[in-house]
Amino acid sequence: MKPAAATLFFLHLILSLSAQPPADVVEDDRFRAQVRKDTETLSELLSEDLVYIHSNGLVESKSDFLKSIATGKIVYQEMKAAGERSFRYLGRVAIGTGIVNVKGLFDGTPFDIQLRYTSVYHKQKNRWWLVSWQSTKIQ
Repeated sequence: MKPAAATLFFLHLILSLSAQPPADVVEDDRFRAQVRKDTETLSELLSEDLVYIHSNGLVESKSDFLKSIATGKIVYQEMKAAGERSFRYLGRVAIGTGIVNVKGLFDGTPFDIQLRYTSVYHKQKNRWWLVSWQSTKIQ
């Protein structure tokens, strides 16, 4: 590869990598989409093989989770990152841990909880996709 071509290649690579927001920004977008009941945006952020484990032990696939939100089985009224949150990037995988305050309704029953969570994102097609979520209620 000629020097000018190599420079253009690396410039393109850097720009394409920086165009994709980091997983923590995608996670914030996902929280907002859940509150807005925006299943179209959520569908673009969730992996086809998603495993979503709620703090009450309910396990949902991508289609289950989207259906729960669309039908109002789960209504997220507020999701706010609280306190500590970090992401470790391991190549095309990002592992997030943190605390989130969540208010909403589950089958019509109100909840207002603080959760400690782990989220796993996988980068494919230059986008971060949520592959796994597991949360535990903080007493």
